[in-house]
Amino acid sequence: MSEYTKIYLEENEIPTRWYNIIADLPEPPPPALHPGTMKPATAEDFAPLFPLALIEQEVSQERYIDIPGEVLDVYRLWRPSPLFRARRLEKLLDTPAKIFYKYEGVSPAGSHKPNTAVPQAWYNAQEGIKKLTTETGAGQWGSSLAFACSQFGLECEIWQVAASYRSKPYRRTMMEIWGGKVHSSPSEVTEYGRSLLANNPDHPGSLGIAISEAVSEAAVNPEVRYALGSVLNHVLLHQTIIGEEALLQLAKVGEIPDILVGCTGGGSNFGGLAFPFLREKMAGNMNPVIRCVEPAACPTLTRGEYRYDFGDTAGLTPLMKMHTLGHSFIPEPIHAGGLRYHGMAPLVSHIYELGLVEAISIPQIECFDGALKFAKSEGIVPAPEPTHAIAAAIREALACKESGEEKTILTALCGHGHLDLAAYDKYLQGEIVDLDLSDEDIAMYMKDIPTVD
Repeated sequence: MSEYTKIYLEENEIPTRWYNIIADLPEPPPPALHPGTMKPATAEDFAPLFPLALIEQEVSQERYIDIPGEVLDVYRLWRPSPLFRARRLEKLLDTPAKIFYKYEGVSPAGSHKPNTAVPQAWYNAQEGIKKLTTETGAGQWGSSLAFACSQFGLECEIWQVAASYRSKPYRRTMMEIWGGKVHSSPSEVTEYGRSLLANNPDHPGSLGIAISEAVSEAAVNPEVRYALGSVLNHVLLHQTIIGEEALLQLAKVGEIPDILVGCTGGGSNFGGLAFPFLREKMAGNMNPVIRCVEPAACPTLTRGEYRYDFGDTAGLTPLMKMHTLGHSFIPEPIHAGGLRYHGMAPLVSHIYELGLVEAISIPQIECFDGALKFAKSEGIVPAPEPTHAIAAAIREALACKESGEEKTILTALCGHGHLDLAAYDKYLQGEIVDLDLSDEDIAMYMKDIPTVD
């Protein structure tokens, strides 16, 4: 057994700064726009939703931002997270490739989401905010924010996408254990939710709809702010602690990745792992292929358009330049609920447009098949979201088997699937089917995107 099957960092080695990739990009990302004036959004435009400290991080040009001590104290409940070499999966695949995965399922909420939930709650508490509202798809973000709010004495109100609310009741229970108040979205709580339910009482919901409901509640109360679990620059910034730790861990065993793959829904897990490695690639210190992996049923990068669009369905947010399937897009209720978002993080979209990363989409049956191989060999049942990255890593490992190349593959296992077993049960019973989008469906949703000159 090699000494680096499991690679730890000491507690005193935890990174104390987040990395802001904007400082190193060859071109700055396009600004968010005010939906009324179509002019670049100002700090005042964001002020009803976010505290000043997070607004400053959203537009920051600084390469590194210090992590507050109080945030580090909470991080130390689970960070540094371990990096594993998947030797048993390698043996199962009979591949010469080396597969490493950064395991974020060790956090209290069982995913990578507390990496940004904790600082968001802390910054809001510092500005005297009493309550945070948010949306959640699979429930990992809602769980994480409820946990983070409990650490700093904030109330937390969560709109969970109806399809996930129905299929993942124990996610709701976890949010409620930490004091969160949870609604199925669309809900009877907001005017927008009521209008949707009037037309379809069994509406499956979407992340865009849940965002609209959470935003509408936060915008009218000066003691309430909104927290977002992905997409925005400051969210991806906080997640870079994943990649910074992975760099240190791989350096301990003298490894440099040839290929990095990460699941992408809104972009926080992917950006968190990939951005520090992309920094090193742009500096000429390594040259990995960096690849986004998304579901075939929600292919924002591979089939969406790079356009200005709303981040929510009701059109309450600023317009962001991103790969989008249209803000009115209602995805199929695939089991990777955290990847069912109509848009992609503007930063991820921008670096994709610059040609710095690649993107592929994978159907869910292949993802579940890869998840079972991973669980049987490595012992961890993955959340449905990172099964996309696992499937992509397996593809690469099998290609190495065919070619005889010995590549080093890195991915992030961004959460465990202990509360997603209903999805695995359906797969084992043969009830999971691959879902795809027609060109006609995509064209229909794209018609609603506003025109920006």
